Amino acid sequence: MCGIIGYIGEDDVVSRLISGLARLEYRGYDSAGIAYFSDGRLQIFRAAGRLSALTETLSPRANGKGAGIGHTRWATHGKPTADNAHPHRYGPLAIIHNGIFENYLSLKDKLVAQGHTFTSDTDTEVLVHWIGRHYKNGTPLTDAVREAMTAVEGSFAFCLLSEREPDQVVALRSGCPLVIGQSDQALFVASDIPAFLAHTRHVIYLADGEMAILSRGDLQVQDRMGKLVTKKVETIHWDAAMAEKDGYPHFMLKEIHEQSRALMDTMCGRVAPETGQVMLEGISADLCASYQACKRLVLIGCGTSWHAALVGKFLMERLAGIPTEVDVASEFRYRDPQLLSNDMVVAISQSGETADTLAAVREARSRIIPTLAICNVVGSSISREADAVFYTHAGPEISVASTKAFTTQLMSLTLLAIYLGRLHHRLSETEARRLIHSLVELPAHIDALLSRAQEIQEIAQEHYQCRDFLYLGRGMQYPVALEGALKLKEISYIHAEGYPAGEMKHGPIALIDCNMPVVILAPKDQVYDKMFSNASEVKARGGRLIAFVEEGDQEISRIADTCFRVPKMVPCLNPILMTVPLQLLAYDIAVLRGNDVDNPRNLAKSVTVE
Repeated sequence: MCGIIGYIGEDDVVSRLISGLARLEYRGYDSAGIAYFSDGRLQIFRAAGRLSALTETLSPRANGKGAGIGHTRWATHGKPTADNAHPHRYGPLAIIHNGIFENYLSLKDKLVAQGHTFTSDTDTEVLVHWIGRHYKNGTPLTDAVREAMTAVEGSFAFCLLSEREPDQVVALRSGCPLVIGQSDQALFVASDIPAFLAHTRHVIYLADGEMAILSRGDLQVQDRMGKLVTKKVETIHWDAAMAEKDGYPHFMLKEIHEQSRALMDTMCGRVAPETGQVMLEGISADLCASYQACKRLVLIGCGTSWHAALVGKFLMERLAGIPTEVDVASEFRYRDPQLLSNDMVVAISQSGETADTLAAVREARSRIIPTLAICNVVGSSISREADAVFYTHAGPEISVASTKAFTTQLMSLTLLAIYLGRLHHRLSETEARRLIHSLVELPAHIDALLSRAQEIQEIAQEHYQCRDFLYLGRGMQYPVALEGALKLKEISYIHAEGYPAGEMKHGPIALIDCNMPVVILAPKDQVYDKMFSNASEVKARGGRLIAFVEEGDQEISRIADTCFRVPKMVPCLNPILMTVPLQLLAYDIAVLRGNDVDNPRNLAKSVTVE
């Protein structure tokens, strides 16, 4: 997820771009850049790091009127360097881009064969070369874009400038958001409203496949075929802080609702549903041989990432048939772990800067053990030090309590398990195809769950004043119970415990009374009958039973005080589905208690010291 802005008007274009990027920096802060015209020629400035690094590179004379584009990057393809920063240029064109261009490697091969050379590792530079290939003398830029897009796959949005047509900005949306800002003096286009909210509250939302042509005093919107589209101008009543959250009251809620898109981005370009194949990026022949020879996996992480690793253990053993251990990263190197030559260590970290996880990676590498990082931040310390990286592509996560990072970690682990299952001949092509088809359907199920958020709010209203919660799950749902309890603790400050349901009678049952809500996670899997017994034991002791079950459930829903039903899914994907309503429950309870949801006390987003 990156921030993009385009501008055309009579004010100083550089100051408009920089102020817009400052309001978009939460969408990405790996690098930034701008392009604008001076005497009809493109001027491009780029820098790695925060926006301040870009402003330091700008000459005091960097100003002009007319058209310009700006970008703040959240790296997906290529490390966060100045060479990989946007805008990218080819001939008379400059481009900025948000999203993922899935088939860029195949198009890049064609371009290289035709003599094109590239200076970055990004899919974006390939995109501008590909459009430039169609931008012949006399061809309008809009026609060149439309022709080029017939071969482009992915989910993205971009803005283009051309020295041949300097009095316009061309923008296209295909899956990623773009919104137009319209005032009497200027036109803006951006990925989010905050970029221009200080200048206008009049907005036009682009639909998928629509192209906007911004010129001085004029705006045209065209559909995929080039036909003009009449768009409605809407008025925004949010303040700037609210607009940064897309109208959500908190970043956490916004990020919960971003999960379907984040899951799609994590899958993007990595699955072939027709063959049941999973493709991993950047895997060398030597590392592929290590995966083939792997006899044991060791998954490590802290906090939420450790919970993801616990789910990963079930996935790896069930789908890949590989014995798997899970370690809390903070304990790993202090217990003299017995690592063998055919082991592989998988380190899971949202930020890629978690001190304990980084130390565990270094410990494994010092013993010549192959390491794989599952990480959200390109160019982070863990991604640089591991032998290979599986990026989750969740985009920036602003709220301290992790939501979309966790579910994309689960998605990444599922994809890795399918990859290893095929590699080790544990999974047949038919089984892998079935799993991948279910993965592809998952984002729609997430959206369906989120559309029923009112049901979760009603559960929260009944229980937000309770002092203690118990979360129970079996098998793959036990780590989800841990994660649900952690979310509640983090942001509501209510004491909550996650427990394997089979252990309830070994202690926690003593806590259960009429004041104790007990959350049970009970999809219709091989341990459902056992969960029914546990639910009955809770009811027998007067506990308030909150059950998360599958659609069509008849048994547990009959005895539960409150029930929330999730769609039926293949068992190994249930953890992702079950997680989402638990996130909403924690969020709603914290809001009802009047807490600072995005910045809970005593917590930081990334723990970078031991």
